[in-house]
Amino acid sequence: MSNITSAVFTGLLGLWSFSSAAWAGGISGDVGAGLSYQPHDPTGSRYETRPVPYLDLDWGNVSLSTDDGLTWSALNSHGITAGPYINYLAGRTSNGELQGLRNVSDMAEVGGFVQYAPADFWRVYAQVGQAVGGGHSQSGTLGKIGGELGYPLGGGVIGSSGLVAHFADARQTNTFFGVDNNEAAATGFRPYNASGGFQNVTLSKSFAFPLAPHWSLLTSASWVHLVGSAAKSSIVKQAGDVNQGQVQTAISYTFD
Repeated sequence: MSNITSAVFTGLLGLWSFSSAAWAGGISGDVGAGLSYQPHDPTGSRYETRPVPYLDLDWGNVSLSTDDGLTWSALNSHGITAGPYINYLAGRTSNGELQGLRNVSDMAEVGGFVQYAPADFWRVYAQVGQAVGGGHSQSGTLGKIGGELGYPLGGGVIGSSGLVAHFADARQTNTFFGVDNNEAAATGFRPYNASGGFQNVTLSKSFAFPLAPHWSLLTSASWVHLVGSAAKSSIVKQAGDVNQGQVQTAISYTFD
């Protein structure tokens, strides 16, 4: 309980810094909206189209982005940044082929990050957090390690490539990939108790196309490959997919 309380406290510090910085300095970055065609849940049981916001904003040492959530760079020196973050963790509605499994509530992810980005066009990073707001069995530890490289393609078009490995402890892995005896009886999935470790590796490619001053069309495609205990889940083997894809597009406005 003390670890969760400490994580929430650091997240509140980030929110306070966010408000102070927004008041003291101007906002820069991008904001927009779009659509995503993506798996319904991490097992890849089916796909669906969802409206998604696009955010990549900075207020001094505070940032808000669709992928990383709200972050506060409490340490910022020579390309190295570190601090707390708060992010959104999507849950799962257990319907369709997943009928009979427990629902997973939407949660917050609270933790810390470290990043090395000596130039604007590339970075490597790691983060570790705690899922907060779900049931006791749905609030485990999770994180990711990754890198991103951006590059100009001519005509104002900007491309980027990213590679990320996601990991989680046994409790968090079981939240989406585990099947207890009661669920097995209700669904026909074999009982499965997942273990901790790496869950997936994600490769992504993104492009930004200029449309007009301050306006851009953003596109991205991702390939997700489940590994370890997640890939061995009976849900994945009977109804999901080890290899999954996601496609997104959005229109964004750039603040100078």
